Amino acid sequence: MEHLEKNFLMAKKQDRKAQKALYEMFSAKMLAISNSYTNNIHDAEDILIGAFMKCFTRLDDCRDWNSFPFWLRKIVVNDSISFVRKSRNILYADIEIADDYSDEDTDERLEEINIEEIFSQMPTGYRLIFNLYVFEEKKHQEIAEILNISEGTSKSQLSKAKKWLTEFLKAKENEKRDTETVKV
Repeated sequence: MEHLEKNFLMAKKQDRKAQKALYEMFSAKMLAISNSYTNNIHDAEDILIGAFMKCFTRLDDCRDWNSFPFWLRKIVVNDSISFVRKSRNILYADIEIADDYSDEDTDERLEEINIEEIFSQMPTGYRLIFNLYVFEEKKHQEIAEILNISEGTSKSQLSKAKKWLTEFLKAKENEKRDTETVKV
């Protein structure tokens, strides 16, 4: 991240060019993160703008330039979760599901699939838990506190998300196989 330190220090002094430079450095990645929670690019863009405004007005809360990317990411994730909570009525079922999937199979097939396609079709509750657990590396207790659900619900939703993902990947694999068969 070339010039991060300089831009960070100047942005703390309300330098607009430095703020713009920080925005340009991080906006694409933060937009992708927000979109993975909202599943709507327009909502993600709104969240991104709000997160950067919050970031620039509270920049003194971030102690040093090394932690800035992580601090900004936390703002984007929290704002995205708050948006999803407010705009959608998410129901979580407290039903445990047996793990009848293979993590190794899932990992291999994930390389062949577009992640955006997966998140665009994954149910919202599953997507929130999956993102927090896998990408944000939160524990189930933390997820439960963030989303105001029980720890059991968090575990159940992650299990369901993994099962949904496995079924999605199998369907894509079958679709690919059928397309190849027709070509022959």
